Amino acid sequence: MGPEGDLVAARLARGCRCFAVWMDGQVAGYGWLSTGPEWIGELQLEITPGSAEGYIWNCVTVDAHRRKGIFRSLLIGISEIARRDGLKRLWIGSVAIPAEKAVGSSGFQPALHFTTVTVGGLHAMRMTARDPKLSQDAGRVLRVQPGWYMRRSRRRRH
Repeated sequence: MGPEGDLVAARLARGCRCFAVWMDGQVAGYGWLSTGPEWIGELQLEITPGSAEGYIWNCVTVDAHRRKGIFRSLLIGISEIARRDGLKRLWIGSVAIPAEKAVGSSGFQPALHFTTVTVGGLHAMRMTARDPKLSQDAGRVLRVQPGWYMRRSRRRRH
């Protein structure tokens, strides 16, 4: 897990679960599932999933396995296990990368759209609603509502 390898024990200790896709005896990709509060570094917000909800995060495809459907397989696998374990809703964030297309085709629906910029120690963010009901629920787990936000930039390893 590269520079985050030292965080694995702490994540597992607080109840996070790690999932991996294996190909030819090697990890091709991995991702985390949390049912408790987690920091979303790109947004500089904390998400607190509700009862029977989870948050999928820090999904990575190993470079040698990109464009092979690893991310989509990972999302589908985590979703199936989460449902089996009683979770009714999963939250996931995505950024404008080629793999983002896999999010929708894995059964996720857009709730919110964020535009962010961090300059000179300030973090500016604009949140817009995509779906009224989902946006309201997403605002609840993120503790924000649509609009503009500006605050001091905060980095946090988790």
